Amino acid sequence: MTAPGNPASVSKPAKGAVLLIDDEQPLLDLFAEALSPHFEVSMATSAREAGFLMHKKAFKVVVCDHLMPGGNGLSFLVDVREEYPNTQRVLVTGYMKPEMLLRSVNEAALYRYLLKPVSLPELIKTVQEAAKLHDYSAALSS
Repeated sequence: MTAPGNPASVSKPAKGAVLLIDDEQPLLDLFAEALSPHFEVSMATSAREAGFLMHKKAFKVVVCDHLMPGGNGLSFLVDVREEYPNTQRVLVTGYMKPEMLLRSVNEAALYRYLLKPVSLPELIKTVQEAAKLHDYSAALSS
């Protein structure tokens, strides 16, 4: 228990940063609204924009749509794994083909994939669990 005069007794723990990537702005807004009470949310509408954001800030979890103009989400998440190994990766897709599932496991090492339409409680739970795994893996590697 902290002393009454101690600022730690009133400050809230820092929210972890999450990056949402989807070319559909209404879906991004919906996901961001659901996650913002739990996380500091950043949004990107393309893999290129997301790449710029990732160079500026550390994210615990990246949630990425699969099919987007100018690149696919799975390829982006493979790159994220290589450059930011502790960042947990979640793919959102309308349909998971067997070969895509194999690539997502072998190359992107996804934390999880979510099939559309994604329920908001499932999204929140998945991102919270992925953030915990990020913290655990970051603690192990430091």
